[in-house]
Amino acid sequence: MNPEVVKLNSGLRVVYEHHNSIASHAGFFIDCGTRDEKQDEFGMAHFIEHCLFKGTNNRKAFHVLSRIDNVGGELNAFTSKEDTVIHASFLAEHTQRSVELLSDITFNSTFPDREITKEKLIVIDEIYAYQDSPGEQIYDDFEDQVFTGHPLGHNILGTLSNIKRFNRASLTDFYSRNYTPSNIIFSYCGSQPLDKIIRLLEKYTPAGSDRNTKKSTSNLKYEPRQVVSKRDVNQAHLMIGNLAYDSHHENRRALVLLNNILGGPAMNSRLNLNISEKYGFAYHLESGFVSYADTGLFSVYLGTEPKYLDKSIKLIHRELDKLVNKKLGPIQLNQARQQLKGQLSLARESGLNTMLAMGKSLMNYDEVDTLEDVFEQIESITAEQLQDVAADIFNPDQMSSLIFEPNN
Repeated sequence: MNPEVVKLNSGLRVVYEHHNSIASHAGFFIDCGTRDEKQDEFGMAHFIEHCLFKGTNNRKAFHVLSRIDNVGGELNAFTSKEDTVIHASFLAEHTQRSVELLSDITFNSTFPDREITKEKLIVIDEIYAYQDSPGEQIYDDFEDQVFTGHPLGHNILGTLSNIKRFNRASLTDFYSRNYTPSNIIFSYCGSQPLDKIIRLLEKYTPAGSDRNTKKSTSNLKYEPRQVVSKRDVNQAHLMIGNLAYDSHHENRRALVLLNNILGGPAMNSRLNLNISEKYGFAYHLESGFVSYADTGLFSVYLGTEPKYLDKSIKLIHRELDKLVNKKLGPIQLNQARQQLKGQLSLARESGLNTMLAMGKSLMNYDEVDTLEDVFEQIESITAEQLQDVAADIFNPDQMSSLIFEPNN
């Protein structure tokens, strides 16, 4: 069944897909992430996500957590550069309970002082744990390096000094600016009819006003940089990458396919076959592409023994050069298309993944493609287009790099 999109009088947009399943999945997608923070607010979007579970006008923290847990459901949230998502999975018979709770924590959170104090300790501990994980930290440090001076160029967790300084007044100010119905999407995947979901949302969400809250974009002055940082690590960690396409670029889908060929999750990706399998240089090796409202990032990550680092870098560039200089043959192109289509199909078997994908799609692209639409787009990608995209994105003169090297 194809997704349906409805806009309520409050400005809240609803995306719905009917699934005949015992479990249902729903979530609020707030068009507010770390790129929307001022400098003295760095880390606030993520900190507020934590505090949404700490009390509302209608219930205390314990009752927020217990409301879904008591009926075997799951309640969760996450923050990204461009949005914040609060979602739940639950039995269909508990739909009203779940929609009411999600609405309550999204629109009625109160940020009690005592809970803020406790949550600061938790987030500070999260920052320390993250700093002890170089394989994770290098991703954010690389984005900071590439997006220097741009709203995307700072860590989601924020800084210790900012976290310590946050208070109820600053949280409430940020929350009231961004958590308005016209800035939010509700996504639902389950067996309940659409009209019931709309009635529940009209009952439990505020009236609001339908006003334009489109995300502002910023110009980026990018200069490739090569950075080596000495760290207390045993492995060498490497990021190589370049600016890529934004969410609305016509070549975005082609780069998704190209990235999947190069270093996607399959064991037969080119990087895995020609570096990990052939030489045994790396256990963790992948490429990635993420698009944002006004830019994007392509990157390759590798963790290896320091003595294999230079050889690994040469091998990565060799695989990039192959995609630039040698066009895929018909059989290779067909295999790549079928692989990506299969991966997307398996992911959509999950109701949770479907709900998240619909919300993200409507938020980022102002539309929700069916799987058939996506397949049609994948089938339209040509070998010539892939080669042109490779020449554009894999240009060695435009590549930045970041290396974490052991102190010794």
